[in-house]
Amino acid sequence: MASVASCHVHRHSPGDIPSFRLVETDLSYSFLDIGPLSKGHALIIPKDHAAKLHELPDEYLADAMPIAKRIASAQGLENYNILQNNGRIAHQEVDHVHFHVIPKPSSSDEEGLVVGWPAKKPPMDELRALHKDLVDRLSKL
Repeated sequence: MASVASCHVHRHSPGDIPSFRLVETDLSYSFLDIGPLSKGHALIIPKDHAAKLHELPDEYLADAMPIAKRIASAQGLENYNILQNNGRIAHQEVDHVHFHVIPKPSSSDEEGLVVGWPAKKPPMDELRALHKDLVDRLSKL
């Protein structure tokens, strides 16, 4: 993991990288994406330096989602995505937890997030076994 000083995301905080700030709290800050998928695409950045969601303390998660809601509401968005990726093969480009608010102004693939959804049809016995395993693991956390 990169140090806080070298983290691309943290460089927005003191103003090293130009940004168009939207909302800031003690735990998070947000700004417009300078490479947006659509008009109004914004980022919410927890101030804790965690690379992945499961590493981020819960209070930062609790702070970030109301900011996402405020950004979507302020834009009057009817259709939008809240996106957060973990790991390179899951399309995480920056080693710092962050959330995208991505407006989807139309059904075309020209603006907003374009998602493929390769749904599977697993056998019910596999789903039951997975369910049991996850419930057992969740009870231990």
